[in-house]
Amino acid sequence: MTRVYLVRHGQTEWNRSLVFRGRVDIPLNERGHKEAKAIAEALKDKKVDAIYASPLRRSIETAQPIAEFFNLEIVPVQGLIDISYGEWEGLTFDEVKKRYKDQYVKWEKRPDLVRFPKGETLDEVMERSFRAFKGIVKENPGKSILVIPHRVVNKALLCAILGLSNSHFWEIKQDTGCINLIEYSSDGLILCMMNDTCHLKGIADETAQPDF
Repeated sequence: MTRVYLVRHGQTEWNRSLVFRGRVDIPLNERGHKEAKAIAEALKDKKVDAIYASPLRRSIETAQPIAEFFNLEIVPVQGLIDISYGEWEGLTFDEVKKRYKDQYVKWEKRPDLVRFPKGETLDEVMERSFRAFKGIVKENPGKSILVIPHRVVNKALLCAILGLSNSHFWEIKQDTGCINLIEYSSDGLILCMMNDTCHLKGIADETAQPDF
């Protein structure tokens, strides 16, 4: 059986400030580095044979503590890179709601029908990321793998694994630093755990994280 720990990277300042990130290469903030160390602590007693991540810095930095513990290389995978928000990248939540009012309303109600201006659609993200994910699983039969993409990519992957369309995007939550577990065998892909944040106790504040 192949086990995949699918993780969302730790917090960045743009997560905290509700700024759309996409392909902008934002590093982890102080809390994000704490979350990365907590992920490593949670997985250090597990078997991790290989680590794959989005090529963006926030994913690579999240992978570093566990890579150092297991003495593994971090393999960047272009197919796991964050969604291209196009013209929304670098804008705050409030700025987007004002400048792209109609499109933002559509994003909240039918995310599967939105193409970001000069950016991607969720279906394009699902296609490229699931292709990359299946390739990683195929290359590592019987192993335990750590995969670290982004919120949007994780949601699209989880929808694909569950056989759901991207119309269910908002029904899946992925907090910064969360861990999901997927197992692969002759029965196919099985989601065993989703959005686990128990290892982050004491790091996160008492308020619920927004889905951003």
